[in-house]
Amino acid sequence: MSPKDSPAPTTPVTTRVTIRTVAQDSGVSVAAVSKVLRNAYGVSDALRARVTTSIERLGYRPNVAARGLRGQSFTLGILLTELTNPFLAQVVDGVAEVVDPSGYKAMMAVGRTDVSLEIRLIESMVDARMDGVLLIAPLLGSKVIERFARQIPTVVIGHHEPTATLFDTVNGDDRRGGRLAVEAFVQHGHRDIAMLSLTQPLGEGRNVSDLREEGYLAAMRDAGLSDRARILRVIPPNQDSGIGGIAAILAAPDRPRALFCWSDLHGVQVRNLAHRMGIAVPDELAILGYDNTSVAALPLVDLSSIDQDGRGQGIAAARALLGRIEGRRDPTHLLLPPHLVARGSA
Repeated sequence: MSPKDSPAPTTPVTTRVTIRTVAQDSGVSVAAVSKVLRNAYGVSDALRARVTTSIERLGYRPNVAARGLRGQSFTLGILLTELTNPFLAQVVDGVAEVVDPSGYKAMMAVGRTDVSLEIRLIESMVDARMDGVLLIAPLLGSKVIERFARQIPTVVIGHHEPTATLFDTVNGDDRRGGRLAVEAFVQHGHRDIAMLSLTQPLGEGRNVSDLREEGYLAAMRDAGLSDRARILRVIPPNQDSGIGGIAAILAAPDRPRALFCWSDLHGVQVRNLAHRMGIAVPDELAILGYDNTSVAALPLVDLSSIDQDGRGQGIAAARALLGRIEGRRDPTHLLLPPHLVARGSA
């Protein structure tokens, strides 16, 4: 056969995998597949596993270009107040668990505990036509958040605003967490229980430390210890001069026997200073932190802590944001229950 007569090479014909293909393969509706992709509320584990198996087998990828024609960028803005708190890593991990398989990209920015910078960063996210923003422990007050929520779907973590209608909130139940700390100390026979909190709130509105203080005071009252309740205030733990304030508290003649720290960041500082000052933990000073961070679990730290499920907060907030983007207008305000993780410090 001459080269002229040889058959032309054939190009393999491939069929593009669509959401309908996935639905047919998994034996469910297109709407059900869409819900799984969006990590929508109400999706059962069985349905999620079934659809995910088909997606992986078929190699399905959401058609972002086609969706972009509908006016979406499929980009989400994530604003962190700062990077020094390991609890925020738990939250981001939960957010990523929802966002990564959804077809959206997450762009992250850090406000560095600066209100004016937070505002500029959110304005940039709006100008970039992102589809939604997730604000994690912002310093902004409700009125500023509402102004942005009128322009872009918004969900906030670490900001208690249960009456807000323009944006959603996801938080741990901080008031309950404060109660749990006192109850744990009382069960171990402590009566001289103080709380280490902040000299000033981190931001405006219903701050998480405020509600933890309310829970602490309520539990002390219920235990008949109102006259012994003390809130000792120091500056934020990311400021080096705050160490001096904690050292003064530990050196005072009326040092408490049990100390509930509003966050693990302060709890770890108290643990370290107690060791340096020769204070036996927990025999002379019992310490309990908040957030149950990875640092608290280190063997040399061994800090008892209130776990407020940072990963769960991130998952819930990301799902709420995708719901807002899909058109939900009814506000949702979620409180996740905390629990005590007991270690050697208490």
